[in-house]
Amino acid sequence: MKLVSGHGKYIRGVGLIGQIGEYVGAFGKRACLFGGMTSLSLVSDPITKSLLECGIELHPPIWYGGECSVNNIHNLEHLVEEFRPDVFLVAGGGKAIDTVKALGFLLNLPVIAIPTIASTCAASSCISILYNDKGEYIEISRKSKSPDLILVDTQIILEAPVRYLTSGIGDTIAKWFESKAANQKAESNAFNCGAVALARFVYELLLKEGKSAAESVHKRVASRELEDVIDAIIVVSGSISNYGGDDCRTAAAHAVYSGLTIFPEVHEVYHGEIVAFGILTQLALEGRPDEEILELVSYYKQVNLPSTLSEMGLDPALITDEKWQTLGSVTVEIEDMVNMPFAVTAQMVIDGIHRADQLGRTFTEAKQ
Repeated sequence: MKLVSGHGKYIRGVGLIGQIGEYVGAFGKRACLFGGMTSLSLVSDPITKSLLECGIELHPPIWYGGECSVNNIHNLEHLVEEFRPDVFLVAGGGKAIDTVKALGFLLNLPVIAIPTIASTCAASSCISILYNDKGEYIEISRKSKSPDLILVDTQIILEAPVRYLTSGIGDTIAKWFESKAANQKAESNAFNCGAVALARFVYELLLKEGKSAAESVHKRVASRELEDVIDAIIVVSGSISNYGGDDCRTAAAHAVYSGLTIFPEVHEVYHGEIVAFGILTQLALEGRPDEEILELVSYYKQVNLPSTLSEMGLDPALITDEKWQTLGSVTVEIEDMVNMPFAVTAQMVIDGIHRADQLGRTFTEAKQ
C-alpha cells in the first residue's frame, strides 16, 4: 500500500484576511485562533470582524506559547477544552503553525493555516518539528495534521520584514540538496523521483527570482516574482516533502541546523538562515569542490543569507573543543542525518562546518 499525504486547498490573494469568515464557515460555527504575538496583533481584529459577520463564534485569540513543544501543545488543549471548537485557525510562522497542526492531530479537528510570513513550508507539510521549551530541537513528529485550508494574504507577506522571505528562500533551497541526497538510499518510484525533479525546479526558480522577490518586499510592491517565491516557499516545497515522504526528507543541512541550536546565540537567527549555512556544510560533507560551494555563497550575498558562523552570532574562536565535540555528536544523532547516503561522523560534521565557514569568510574578504 502506498500512502501519500498532501495539503488542503491553497488560496492566495490581497485582502483575504478580511474575507476569512467566508471560508471558515464550511468547517463549523465555533473557532479558535492561535498565533504568535506579532501575528495576532496584525490579524486578530480583521479575522474577528469577518467571523462575527459570518455568524462564527470565536474564542479570544491565544498565543501559541513561543515554541512547538509538548508542554505548549497540551497547554493549548486545556485552554480550549471547555469551548469545544469546531475548527482551529493559526496565524504566524512555522513554529506556531506546527504547534496547532499537532493540536489538530491530538483533538482530530480541522486546521486552517494563515502564514503571515513566507519563511517555511509548515503550512503545507504533514509533520511538526518539536522543540523543548528552551527552543532546542527534539524530533520530527508525525503526530501532526496537514492543514485543511491554507490562506495567504499577499499584502501581509509584503509588509513583513524582508528577512523572513530570505529565510524562507534558504529553507526552500535546501529541498534540492537534501532530497537528492536522501533519495539515493531509496528505490526509485514516481513519487520520490517526481519530488526530486520538483525540488530542482524550485531551486532554479529561487536562484532566478529570489533577489527580485526580496527587492519587491523592500519596495512594498507586489510582483510576479514575489508571488512565485511565496508559492514556492509555502506550498510547492511542502508538496516536495509530501510526495517524497521519507525518501526525500531533510538531511545534513537540517541536521546541522538542529545541532547549532545548542548555542543560545543562534536562537535569534531564523530557521532558514541557519539551514542555509547547513547546506554549505552538507556540500562540504559531500566533498563538493570549492567552486560549487562558493557559487552558492555568492547567491547568499545577493539575498542576505549567512555563509559564516560569525554572521549567525557565533565566534569560532570562542567555541571550546568540548563544545565542538558536543556539536558534532548532537548533529550526527539527529534523525535527518540518517538520510545522507553515507555514514557521517561527528568529526566529519566539525570539519564540514569549519570548511563551510572558511569558504564563506574567504568569499567575504575577497569582496571587501
